[in-house]
Amino acid sequence: MRCVGSTSSSARRAALAAVEREVVDCRACPRLVEWRELVAREKRAAFRDEEYWGRPVPGFGDPDARVVVIGLAPAAHGANRTGRMFTGDRSGDWLYRAMWRTGFANQPTSEHRDDGLRLTDAWITAPVRCAPPQNKPTPEERDTCRPYIERELEILDRARTYVVLGAFGYGVACGLLGVRPRPRFAHGLEVPLGDGRTLLGSYHVSQQNTFTGKLTEQMLDDVFVRARALADLGPPGTVGT
Repeated sequence: MRCVGSTSSSARRAALAAVEREVVDCRACPRLVEWRELVAREKRAAFRDEEYWGRPVPGFGDPDARVVVIGLAPAAHGANRTGRMFTGDRSGDWLYRAMWRTGFANQPTSEHRDDGLRLTDAWITAPVRCAPPQNKPTPEERDTCRPYIERELEILDRARTYVVLGAFGYGVACGLLGVRPRPRFAHGLEVPLGDGRTLLGSYHVSQQNTFTGKLTEQMLDDVFVRARALADLGPPGTVGT
């Protein structure tokens, strides 16, 4: 089901729901299936009483999004546990606080799928939908998963800004959006796509980056403020208040 060029919110929602059903049922990559299910069985001690999601993680957000956020892959004890992108770990804490401060989220926390979080004008996705060992999917796994994000980007036809978190997502996004030649990835990088859309780079919200100060909250906020401007969304403001 495709709705490219459509202005119907309901058509986008239905098309994204169809992609979600396929994502959740996918078992195409044996190594990732084995790992995500092993993690879901053995669990981390802090979450031993919880039932892990243990499946591929679908995209999340507003079907009418003008900003699309592209990460890497679910974290083993984050989205692989909760079933929602960037939910249940410290990377997600950083991301959603920034999105709340800049007017894309109705609350600063993202703990589980039924916690009331809503996004406005934003959609979050990833090139790889299963938690990979050591957070490192193989090129073959990346390419096998590519049709899901490709279809999402086609459906999200109102998007004007693509915020890529880290070099992995940047590389995939450049391929999907036809960026040639490809500028070297950098935080704050802006790549005009020639049709009013823009690719915007940010360091990933990994603990390695946030703990060391390579990525600060102000740096992340600045990226999302700029994303709003590029998407013609006006000044930021906390939604849902």
